[in-house]
Amino acid sequence: MARSDEELLGAARQGDSRALNELLARYERQVYRFGLRMCGSEEAAREVLQQTLLAAFRGLHTFRGEARLSTWLYQVARTHCLRSQRRQVGEPVDFAPLDTPEVQAVPADTAGPDAVAHARQMGEVLQAAILALPESYREALVLKDVEGLDAGEAARVAGVEVAAFKSRLHRARMELRAHLTTLLGGTQPAADAGCPALAQELAEFAAQDVDQATCERIEEHLSRCERCARECDALKRTVSLCRRIPGDEVPAPVRAAVRQALAQAGAAG
Repeated sequence: MARSDEELLGAARQGDSRALNELLARYERQVYRFGLRMCGSEEAAREVLQQTLLAAFRGLHTFRGEARLSTWLYQVARTHCLRSQRRQVGEPVDFAPLDTPEVQAVPADTAGPDAVAHARQMGEVLQAAILALPESYREALVLKDVEGLDAGEAARVAGVEVAAFKSRLHRARMELRAHLTTLLGGTQPAADAGCPALAQELAEFAAQDVDQATCERIEEHLSRCERCARECDALKRTVSLCRRIPGDEVPAPVRAAVRQALAQAGAAG
């Protein structure tokens, strides 16, 4: 019969290394998933996992049992996530969809190839939308809606009052919905009228991949073009989302949305 967390914790504190390894192994997957969704990079997630487990190994005696062990580990992981993100400012962030094998396996016998491909595509869209959220919103959403912590536990990890956390979570959900609408093209208004100047200025990007430099150049055009300011709503939304993605790498769903909005806005009306 498997021992409970409390039994393993007691044994670990008595110097039982096997109990400690078993205890930490129970939460290894959750900590890695948290790091992956917060940082958007498998490399950063592995580093967060390694640092978290090492810190837990060294500091388990500091755990007072005032919260669940998983909550304490999320707090430790959060600290290392923030450190990792600060080190990576200005560096490319690898894109990792929510349904990578390390995070979520899709059994082959429960869905056909088309369904699996669609699920993967939707996972990529969702991950891109999550990465575009401000850090505090992304954290709230991941802790509550992805990891399944209750509001009290999630607020403790985030270091805020429950009321403040709930407000942050509500805003995160609203912003995520807006990002998903932009990426999936739902509830779009009538087509933008088109800007010939933008088409000419960005012609050189037609055969190139969309990156942050492209989005920066489009953003600069939007800031000085009166016509686009009035009419290119879809492009403004997609570029704004693009510019929120940390690092230089732009996820595939965002690149596709920017290309679609560019084609719409760049066509001479």
